[in-house]
Amino acid sequence: MTSPIQFFREEIPFILKDKIRIRRWLVGVIREERKKPWYINLILTNDEYLLELNKTYLKHETFTDILTFPYQDEDKDIISGDIFISINRVKDNAATFKQDFDIELHRVMVHGILHLIGYNDKGKKEKELMTQKEDYYLDKY
Repeated sequence: MTSPIQFFREEIPFILKDKIRIRRWLVGVIREERKKPWYINLILTNDEYLLELNKTYLKHETFTDILTFPYQDEDKDIISGDIFISINRVKDNAATFKQDFDIELHRVMVHGILHLIGYNDKGKKEKELMTQKEDYYLDKY
């Protein structure tokens, strides 16, 4: 059976390590949140690619580490969508926060999954909950 989580890359030579482990972990996150994983694409790319998506779809003129586009489904328990991640931003954030690159990359991945599940990070309380969830699931990796 094909995994519901697939990895792609756009305009970068980056090679993701431990794909099988990451897939199992992210599927576990979704299931622990009592949801069903469906089609989820994690697309690893660069700043310029993500900036163009940010401008086109969100009308934002800023770099970002992640953009999440959920697929709408009548069944709210099914989790499906595209998660675009800028490897440039992840590297810069890892350096800024004095964090290991792989840990920062995994944080951004689970952040995207949490967005697909329905968590938001617009307000202070929402952001705190999102960070708590990220930390919790990172410990399970």
